[in-house]
Amino acid sequence: MKLDQVLAQRSHKVIYKDGDFAIKVFDESFPKSDILNEALNQARVEETGLNIPKIEEVTKIDGKWAIVSDYIEGKTLKQLMEENPDKLDEYLELFVNIQTEILGKKCPLLKRLQDKMQRKISQTDLDATTRYELHTRLASMKRHDKVCHGDFTPSNIIIKDDGSHYILDWSHATQGNGAADAARTYLTFCLKDQKDIAEKYLKLFCEKTDTARQYVNAWMPIVAASQSVKGKPEEREFLLNWASVCDYQ
Repeated sequence: MKLDQVLAQRSHKVIYKDGDFAIKVFDESFPKSDILNEALNQARVEETGLNIPKIEEVTKIDGKWAIVSDYIEGKTLKQLMEENPDKLDEYLELFVNIQTEILGKKCPLLKRLQDKMQRKISQTDLDATTRYELHTRLASMKRHDKVCHGDFTPSNIIIKDDGSHYILDWSHATQGNGAADAARTYLTFCLKDQKDIAEKYLKLFCEKTDTARQYVNAWMPIVAASQSVKGKPEEREFLLNWASVCDYQ
């Protein structure tokens, strides 16, 4: 495989293009179990019929683990939003439509979102009282079995020239409550100083899914706490503040 065309660089991983394939190469510090879990998630989500790149191989390249998937030619929805700001509302509507398509699927073998979040809350630096309140609130939330992407952002949507879309990066996928996935997306927009887009997105999500805004708000501190565990240092303070300021009454 030729690793000379870089598509993207992220923490602990580099994504290359080689012909019809995208090759995600992880550095030596990345846990093997996480890499194999990501590949398994993607393989399982393939079976739902969603448009996602198909896994072709899990291998080692120069001693580093790599996941080889189909390369999807096109632009990310993030790129299109930046290039055509006048079409933001149109793109946000497409974005939410894709999310509702995902949430309409079931994949019984994916990990449970609430189990994952209970574990992550325990791993935070929050004080014991706050952790207890977050655990209690999470336990009270309705258990659903919808496919949740876990990192649903415009940069993870590829739009092809023919208008079709593909959804990337299933490393955080779980089955659970769609409102939690919406809270995650909202917070991600906020982390990028895009509060206006975050508000537009959430309003549209609530309208299209007939979900009360208050219900998504109730997930915010839970999701923020969970996300803070592996978050970038500069993001952790923001997320932990979200996890701490909630009214638990």
